[in-house]
Amino acid sequence: MTSNAPPRERLLRAAAELFYAEGTAAVGVERLCRTAGVSKKSMYQLFATKDEVIAESLRVHGPAAVAGYFPAADADVSPRERILHVFARLEEQSGSPSFHGCPFANTAIELHDPGHEAAAVALEFKNQMEGYFRRQAERLGVSDPGFLAAQLLLLFDGSSVRAAIRAEPLGGLALRAATHLLDTAS
Repeated sequence: MTSNAPPRERLLRAAAELFYAEGTAAVGVERLCRTAGVSKKSMYQLFATKDEVIAESLRVHGPAAVAGYFPAADADVSPRERILHVFARLEEQSGSPSFHGCPFANTAIELHDPGHEAAAVALEFKNQMEGYFRRQAERLGVSDPGFLAAQLLLLFDGSSVRAAIRAEPLGGLALRAATHLLDTAS
């Protein structure tokens, strides 16, 4: 943790890292504050509850955690390649010892509360990801881009869970499945 960063930033960074690695329930306020180098009093001056920290850390740091899955907006690649890029990066990430699945899905599942602010943040991101897949599917000219987008999101989430649960790389499974979905949708 960068000690010269403001307390809020240190808390959110520590929360994002700890919650992703260990889960929101496993990390208490004391440990979070100790890791961030922030007093509990300071944390509660910045955030009313731990739930607020969970939601804000996901909102602030979640997108950066998954940004590498997407090619640059100005990259000269086809819609098909844009979709497959996501799955190729997921394949790469699944081989890392620090891979624990999708931070958005993990948080929403662990909370068991669709009304929780962090679950809303997770849903918003998942909707954005499905929208990304849909835009690429529309550019491909498939007959049902919404259905393909839903399938691709399901494949992404399922593949992330599989890799995290098994603690092993996907071994090409997600990329081959995405390729098959694209081949059959075209």
